[in-house]
Amino acid sequence: QVRLVESGGGLVQAGGSLRLSCVASGSIFRINVMGWYRQAPGKQRELVAASTSGGNTNYADSVKGRFTISRDNGKNTVYLQMNSLKPEDTAVYYCNADLQTQGTSYPYNYWGQGTQVTVSS
Repeated sequence: QVRLVESGGGLVQAGGSLRLSCVASGSIFRINVMGWYRQAPGKQRELVAASTSGGNTNYADSVKGRFTISRDNGKNTVYLQMNSLKPEDTAVYYCNADLQTQGTSYPYNYWGQGTQVTVSS
């Protein structure tokens, strides 16, 4: 059974920084993509940033230049460094992983439980 556990959310003033972490655990064979999504009240969940096992990254336009995604493949961990935070970054941030477990032939998509990020003005 696979679990994605996020940490690092909280309350911060505009202009501040936070670092989110997400650890994947279980019978993992290979992780293809790890990323972060967010969902603000009344809005759809959106991609924030993603990172492939090969090191390619992708960012939402709204966070480019402010957020940085990184991975520690040996620890099955993905990070999101968030700088210059704005009130509009307030949302629940979800970790996402496209991964293959031991004994399976195909990858599946998994979600963490989410961590709240609140940016005050």
